[in-house]
Amino acid sequence: MMEAYHNPSAVESGDAAVKSLDDDGREKRTGTFMTASAHIITAVIGSGVLSLAWALAQLGWVAGTIILVAFAIITYYTSTMLADCYRSPDPINGTRNYNYMGVVRTYLGGKKVQLCGLAQYVNLVGVTIGYTITASISLVAIGKSNCYHDKGHKAKCSVSNYPYMAAFGIVQIILSQLPNFHKLSFLSIIAAVMSFSYASIGIGLAIATVASGKIGKTELTGTVIGVDVTASEKVWKLFQAIGDIAFSYAFTTILIEIQDTLRSSPPENKVMKRASLAGVSTTTVFYILCGCIGYAAFGNQAPGDFLTDFGFYEPYWLVDFANACIALHLIGAYQVYAQPFFQFVEENCNKKWPQSNFINKEYSSDIPLLGKCRVNLFRLVWRTCYVVLTTFVAMIFPFFNAILGLLGALAFWPLTVYFPVAMHIAQAKVKKYSRRWLALNLLVLVCLIVSILAAVGSIIGLINSVKSYKPFKNLD
Repeated sequence: MMEAYHNPSAVESGDAAVKSLDDDGREKRTGTFMTASAHIITAVIGSGVLSLAWALAQLGWVAGTIILVAFAIITYYTSTMLADCYRSPDPINGTRNYNYMGVVRTYLGGKKVQLCGLAQYVNLVGVTIGYTITASISLVAIGKSNCYHDKGHKAKCSVSNYPYMAAFGIVQIILSQLPNFHKLSFLSIIAAVMSFSYASIGIGLAIATVASGKIGKTELTGTVIGVDVTASEKVWKLFQAIGDIAFSYAFTTILIEIQDTLRSSPPENKVMKRASLAGVSTTTVFYILCGCIGYAAFGNQAPGDFLTDFGFYEPYWLVDFANACIALHLIGAYQVYAQPFFQFVEENCNKKWPQSNFINKEYSSDIPLLGKCRVNLFRLVWRTCYVVLTTFVAMIFPFFNAILGLLGALAFWPLTVYFPVAMHIAQAKVKKYSRRWLALNLLVLVCLIVSILAAVGSIIGLINSVKSYKPFKNLD
């Protein structure tokens, strides 16, 4: 009898292929506590950390510090609930949910899935536009810092931010070709280092200012009505400051997408909770230092951002370096927020047109210095168009950060508080009207009120921005 032909190399290659896949048949996840923490820090510590001195000026020492700590606790608490929902029905051995919408679909279902998707993806698109504007402002600040150093602090230094927006867009077109969130680890680690760098520089300059004795006037309750602000300004800016602090912690928008990059052992929910604690506690320390020391340095006249609004002029080279770090951080942060939206669109197109070579086929190409890269024509065209469009919107509406504050206000409550709490109640089967049920719903209600007040403050700020808006005007 003829023996069947056995090919050991074929078996070995088959085993290798299986080993390269995860339990759900997808490419093996390699994320760790370190990479998840880097993603969180990149998402949370935005250049807004430098505006916290302004926020404390509106709230004062007592309320400002309490609110900073309170929202850190709330964000971490709800993030642990969301982390447990990644797999269902069991947090450790259940079926994976690949994105936020998938989690809501599993636990809540109905129209809440569409509401979640609308809140999440509008917010993600808004953030990428806002980051394009913010990065250009930081790059403009370098030119203005050099100008002030050469011509004096009273000189009129006018610089256009449009070339910088275009340059930022070109960089994003290239980086957007990274196929998915799993390939962003190196970018997030660099961005996290940059965020620590410019926050540390801001803290150091503020400490030097306090040590020199040239400090502003501070109050327990912040800005003084009739001296620093009118009564109505005090109220609106108070709301806006609370909103700024609440939204400066919000990373739950992309928490499930970050968790989906983690290897399955140890369990993803345990690693994600540790990463959330590390990320939130680290950023809280920086927030308190930047906010409190910045407020001590500038007092009630604290600028909106003391590195770009020129709370500091000297040493100009250090201010330049800090602003360069902000721009580099935002390059990575843009991708952290854009990739979930890219994948959402591409997965839906793959399902709708599974036979299309343009959408589904990948080509292998050798690129000098980078080696072999996979190219997908649909990904190339669609992501390039997205970056061009967001850059164009940023150029037309350079006050978009005011709109971003409103989008953040509208997205904070459902994504950071309501959905995590509602899904936890469903998963843990919390008994209706029990003490725990009442406490969780009280938290939801309080955060809803905060979001509404912050949205009102953002709308007032937006109206003021539109009134002074002049298209294609240089930044003075």
